[in-house]
Amino acid sequence: MNRPVRVGIVDSGAREALLGPVEAAAGFVIQEQQLWQIEGVDDRLGHGSMVLEIIQALAPDSHFVLAQVFHERFSTTASQVAAAIDWLVAQQVEVINLSLGLRQDRPALRAACERALSAGVLLCASSPARGEPVFPAAYPGVFRMTGDARCARTEVSHLATEFADFGGHVRPLNDSLGASGASMGCAHLCGHLARYLGELPPSNTELPRAHARLLAARDWLIGQSSYQGPEQRR
Repeated sequence: MNRPVRVGIVDSGAREALLGPVEAAAGFVIQEQQLWQIEGVDDRLGHGSMVLEIIQALAPDSHFVLAQVFHERFSTTASQVAAAIDWLVAQQVEVINLSLGLRQDRPALRAACERALSAGVLLCASSPARGEPVFPAAYPGVFRMTGDARCARTEVSHLATEFADFGGHVRPLNDSLGASGASMGCAHLCGHLARYLGELPPSNTELPRAHARLLAARDWLIGQSSYQGPEQRR
């Protein structure tokens, strides 16, 4: 049995049936032009539930902390995501899944990611396979994750392109085509990283030495890769 790893998920929460391994949850909303932290509520969109299912399938010993930034629709702000990241770091998670991407670079979001990375937390964020960069994936030190149609559920690709670092399986556990894409690839890769962290010997689980921890995780993903370079489309 692997060491339980605390995994943070910034998304739409999770449905009630999946809350067994969830240790804490909170929501972050904008009301009357103010940012508020509220209690987490049931996942109304289904996206966060699919992300949690993927990570749990790949790293079944994981414990989860949910930061809800999507509520009635797939719309959020940099301040909500930044507050979610800071809260998850305070909850002592070791890796955070961000299956989302914002078009604008905002100082608050950049600073939250820098604080998380300085604390030794691994950040996995979805990035499109091509096109304009999105945030937080485009920030230094954040793993830029996307979907790769070549990858089976247990496989990883080392892309190393201008758009993404790694690729993973593109579909949720129910194989829904409508939900397929970079966000599910990100969840798969986060699951692989959670398993990697859980397999580390106790002497290697300390959160200090953040940069060395980040490089070691990157080297592990590269070593696990079944494919190198981008998909060759014909």
